[in-house]
Amino acid sequence: MKIIDNEKKRRIFLQNLGKSTAALTLAGGASSIIWGCSPKQGGEQEIATGEEEKGESNLAKELFFDISIAEWSLHKTLFANKLTNMEFPAKAKNEFSISAVEYVNQFFKDKAKDMEYLKELKQRTIDLDVKNVLIMIDGEGNLGSTDAAERNNAVENHYKWVEAAKFLGCHSIRVNAAGKGTAEEVSGAAVEALGKLSTFAKELDIGVIVENHGGYSSDGTWLANVMKQVNLPNSGTLPDFGNFCIERGDDGCANEYDRYKGVDELMPFAKGVSAKAMGFDEQGNCTETDFTKIMKIVKSHGYKGYVGIEYSGSVPEDEGIILTKKLLEKVGAEIS
Repeated sequence: MKIIDNEKKRRIFLQNLGKSTAALTLAGGASSIIWGCSPKQGGEQEIATGEEEKGESNLAKELFFDISIAEWSLHKTLFANKLTNMEFPAKAKNEFSISAVEYVNQFFKDKAKDMEYLKELKQRTIDLDVKNVLIMIDGEGNLGSTDAAERNNAVENHYKWVEAAKFLGCHSIRVNAAGKGTAEEVSGAAVEALGKLSTFAKELDIGVIVENHGGYSSDGTWLANVMKQVNLPNSGTLPDFGNFCIERGDDGCANEYDRYKGVDELMPFAKGVSAKAMGFDEQGNCTETDFTKIMKIVKSHGYKGYVGIEYSGSVPEDEGIILTKKLLEKVGAEIS
């Protein structure tokens, strides 16, 4: 398959996609099942029922999932100071017609306890009718650290983000289970830390969900076993379609776990799903992941929550987000 490699082909492709935008957008927004703030273990979610969006097109079809957007999809724009975290929800709604957002704490890392900031952010999302889904947490310490003091400090560093997530109306925070040591040592440490953090978060009705994010956590069997040992209703996973590199080498990934097997292993505990996309062919298909195959796996577990767009490729971010959204809508309409 020939890969999109020049601006002209991308423009032509996006123009063709634009002709069906109205119908496909209806498909992406029509689902009436949304996440509540208390996700349950084992793929079961508390749900709230809202009004179905009504459209004139007969092509619109209710999807089995709702579409959200991860803030990381715009990380280049944010790091270049061309967009702020406060402006992110409006961009999601006004430019991509996406009404559910997933924050990344890196873009407001000093604001977790700034109530004036959080109040303004929350009010903007209320005014926009945008749902705050979750906050992805990085840089607060290793929850899988085999050093007890370091691990406990990491747990406590996450408390403020649990509280911020509660205030904003999110259902969860996304965390990492990183650590140094053997697989068994890091697993034991992660179980202890996730248990402590999830116990704290449970009192606030907030989920603690672990992403396959490199190292041992990118081994589906390893992370699923951690979840089984934690065994708390608000502890779960955020399967990411693309983050299955266990070990990196000089020329890229030296040890990559099978993404389809990994997603299948993590879905029983899923409180969210991250639709990672890097590249596209001329038909709009993702070049590194078969979205039809992987979304069928997601559906097979009875999942009805948010699937978050996380574009991280080389074409301009806005274009990549649009391509990922159209692909999700297309595949969703085919298999729902």
